[in-house]
Amino acid sequence: MSGGIAPVGVSLKAIAHRAGVSLATVSNVINGYRPVGEATRQRVQQAIDELGYTPNLSARHLRRGRTGIIALAIPELNNPYFAELAGAAIREATRHGYTLLLDYTDGDRNKELLVSDGFRDQIIDGLILSPVQLDRQAVLNRTSSTPLVLVGESVYGVPYDHIAIDNLAASHMAVQHLVALGRTRIAFVGAHPDANREPAHLRLRGYREALAAAGLAFDESLVATTPHFGRGDGADGMERLLALPQPPDAIFAYNDLIAFGAMRTLSVRGLRVPEDVAVVGFDDVEEGRFSNPTLTTISPDKETIGRLAVDSLIARVEGRLTDPPREVQPPFVLVPRESTLGR
Repeated sequence: MSGGIAPVGVSLKAIAHRAGVSLATVSNVINGYRPVGEATRQRVQQAIDELGYTPNLSARHLRRGRTGIIALAIPELNNPYFAELAGAAIREATRHGYTLLLDYTDGDRNKELLVSDGFRDQIIDGLILSPVQLDRQAVLNRTSSTPLVLVGESVYGVPYDHIAIDNLAASHMAVQHLVALGRTRIAFVGAHPDANREPAHLRLRGYREALAAAGLAFDESLVATTPHFGRGDGADGMERLLALPQPPDAIFAYNDLIAFGAMRTLSVRGLRVPEDVAVVGFDDVEEGRFSNPTLTTISPDKETIGRLAVDSLIARVEGRLTDPPREVQPPFVLVPRESTLGR
């Protein structure tokens, strides 16, 4: 049926009659319980479309003792990376017939503990958590039995599925790109003194290892520590680096926001990117494709991260995945743009 209002109360029996198949076959197609031949599946789908059938997902979840709601808890709302990741997760949850509830922790340990330990257990079937302050022991001490999937690089070796790119390899790739362009005084902007900020430590470690592999000495003065990871932090960090007797000729930024801030300072100071200072970011947020110059960056596959996190969680919720917890590393690529290659 195309156009108009779909009829109310279309039954599986009506679909089976229209498609010329059994009720069990219709149920298998709708719920994905068992493989169905492609020709049969298409017949059933055509009947569904013609009759305007819409499944009652709430009733289906309730019959199975679930709410049909999962949650994604992120540390930042104003960071485009997390907005794009949330979009990917919402699309995948919708594809599975689930509603995704977005929670915001502000990177605060108490809020992360509250969410992790079951603050919303009565209304959610499972939780995807991107922790910043929780260490391994805090996750091991979790009291909630609600299925949990971790995203991000903050904790390791815990009995939960964990979806995270290889930060060391990604940082190596970023620095190697700058070395290949002939840059020798490569700075890192976005180091953090907090021991729990593991992604920052991993990216700094990858930076140092890549310098060593290229035969470049590590210079502590070329590491700019920032209190946070926003544009203002990048701008301030760049100011400190430009005050050095020998300023850097390249920047590897912890994330794209820091890179944008650094490029703003360079522009204000009359320096050209990349002619005077080349810049590489991390995250590949949409803004980097439209900045001036456009930003070279490490691009994690956010769609895959969101999809894997949701698929893993729902499979745990529904009991289809009973294997031991997995560490999954989604792909990433370096996207070269004007901030290192020029126009």
